Amino acid sequence: MSTSTEPAAVENTAAGPAKATGRGPWRLVWDQLWAKGSARFGLITVALLILAAALADPLSALGGWTPEEFDKRAVDPYIGGTPIGDFGGIGARHWLGVEPGSGRDLFARVLHGGQVSLLIAFIATALVVVVGTLAGIVAGYFGGRVDAALSRLMDLTMSFPSLIFMIAMMSVAKDVNRILLMTLVIGLFGWPGIARVVRGQTLSLKHREYVEAAKVGGARSWRILTREILPNVSGPIIAYTTLLIPGMIATEAALSYLGVGVRPPTASWGQMIAESILHYETDPTYFLIPTVFLFIAVLAFTLLGDALRDILDPRGGRS
Repeated sequence: MSTSTEPAAVENTAAGPAKATGRGPWRLVWDQLWAKGSARFGLITVALLILAAALADPLSALGGWTPEEFDKRAVDPYIGGTPIGDFGGIGARHWLGVEPGSGRDLFARVLHGGQVSLLIAFIATALVVVVGTLAGIVAGYFGGRVDAALSRLMDLTMSFPSLIFMIAMMSVAKDVNRILLMTLVIGLFGWPGIARVVRGQTLSLKHREYVEAAKVGGARSWRILTREILPNVSGPIIAYTTLLIPGMIATEAALSYLGVGVRPPTASWGQMIAESILHYETDPTYFLIPTVFLFIAVLAFTLLGDALRDILDPRGGRS
């Protein structure tokens, strides 16, 4: 009894039914996505960032340095460990220069810092999407007391001073896996937003003819939720997920910048930016490199998410 999961924007595409014949809905989404210059930039940049993070170890080996390896010959010990050479020591030996004081290779540290930042962002986003989708679809479908209880829990979570709680939790936790803890803490406060989106979509879908027909046919609630409703809210979920990732990257960077995120020697963009403040006047390149990578990552995911929202959930994007 399931209806087509074709995204809403595909139904209204200007290409018309003649051009859409024989082409799947997701192929049409891809065509619309690729036709937008900003979305194309975001998509290519996101793919390159993910590839660079996944291949951080072999790419670092290609550069000749590990992220924890010191190169004392690249810094001048007589002037506070300032990198030797122009632009923070950029050259054939160190492609993006070195870290002041220690001489650690910035190319290797940026790659591994991106690996940590993207890993935390992706896992936290996955946790938020799973919990938020489950809560939203249950609240919207069952209504009544279930909806009231889950809605009040969403309101309570959204009204909580999340950043202060994150800082407190990360500060008091000592001998724990910092990456795992940060993922759980960030994910704890992110689910109500997507839960509200899914709840609203579910409220509008649960009275549709195909859902009523499934009920009359004796389908159980779980089957209706997973086979009839969930596929038809997948478009907004995908769009919202892509928009969540840049916020997660920025949150991880902010916590690491404040000194409560990942701990040295583990690299992180936020941690590198925090350390670079001490050397900004003598080596501004050390500040610029992780900042530029962080900016590009957030920008690319935001552009891609905006484009997906416009295509998959045009009514939600205009509201």
